[in-house]
Amino acid sequence: MAQTTSKSALKFVVILGIVSLCADATYEGARSITGAYLGVLGASGFVVGLVAGLGELIGYCFRLFIGYLSDQTRKYWRITTIGYALNTIVVPMLALAGTWQIAALLMLGERTGKAIRTPPRDVLLSHAALRLGGGFGFGLHEALDQIGAVAGPLAVATMVSLTGEYRGGFSILLVPAVVGMVVLLIGQRIYPNPRDFEHHTAALDSQGLPRKFWVYLGAVAFMAAGFADFPLIAYHFQTQAIATGNTIPLLYALAMGVDGIAALIFGRLFDRIGISILIIAAILSSLFAPLVFFGDINLAVLGIVLWGIGMGAQESILKAAVAAMIPPEKRGSAFGIFNTGYGISWFLGSVLMGIFYDRSVNVLIIFSVLVQLAAVPILLVVNRHESTD
Repeated sequence: MAQTTSKSALKFVVILGIVSLCADATYEGARSITGAYLGVLGASGFVVGLVAGLGELIGYCFRLFIGYLSDQTRKYWRITTIGYALNTIVVPMLALAGTWQIAALLMLGERTGKAIRTPPRDVLLSHAALRLGGGFGFGLHEALDQIGAVAGPLAVATMVSLTGEYRGGFSILLVPAVVGMVVLLIGQRIYPNPRDFEHHTAALDSQGLPRKFWVYLGAVAFMAAGFADFPLIAYHFQTQAIATGNTIPLLYALAMGVDGIAALIFGRLFDRIGISILIIAAILSSLFAPLVFFGDINLAVLGIVLWGIGMGAQESILKAAVAAMIPPEKRGSAFGIFNTGYGISWFLGSVLMGIFYDRSVNVLIIFSVLVQLAAVPILLVVNRHESTD
């Protein structure tokens, strides 16, 4: 029987982090070139934005049902395993896609798999993370996650350089997909009941979720809507010759490396000063769009760094805040609702930015900056609620 000490909780976070490392190496490696790949297969900027946004919409909306299902069945491990299998197995199949329509369907399948595994996985992770400190626990997991997000694009870049085409990049991703599944099954066997890590949980005063949760979700919706997905950025780099097919994955790897470092730093800061640190992250990430879409390669690199900071802060803080607000028996549903709201906002923002890109890059930039900054006053309200609780 696995121990439930803080040291054991740390080991559990690391195991899930390694699983996420392998999964991220698989699908983030693919996402580093899917935008450019769709362009090569004949898709337009609108199609790239639509596919990226629709994938997020389907994935995040499905999490609403999966989160509720995982709370009702308590089959967190089983649902997580099914999701990881689908999430990673379709990625190497992109090498066989002959049209952008087939590639788009496979991309949607990958997002569906991620939707299935994310709410129950986050519940499993939250038990150990809260034992260590929510921000640090989720931040450590995200940092490990991002090692894979760096390694995947680097492997893809190497294969694209060697083979001269994107298909080779997708083929190599079969390796981390298999390794991740093996580690997941081992972790499930060692820690069959992760909830034992958590001794003190949040109290729920009513049958629903607290008002603070809904206000917080409103702020996050604005952040998601204004945050451009990387496929659109990659499409911009490809079509405007800002970066080549070999260097686009390297820029994505840079963003993922910054993401991992930012997750640890902002996670620790969240444990110390609370939700107010997310306000700083929102302001910093709002500056990426002018640099990425207006600048040359040098400014674009700086924009990618700010984009990575925004991603890292969101991945560590957003989930930690939800875990701290909600008790275990409602946490799957809360993560499902939270991810659905985030995904719908991301979808609407992605579609709009795809349309704006084809018509006016200036409008895209203004939209991205203003919508992200709109989250700041709402976060101030959430911060005041935290101070009075």
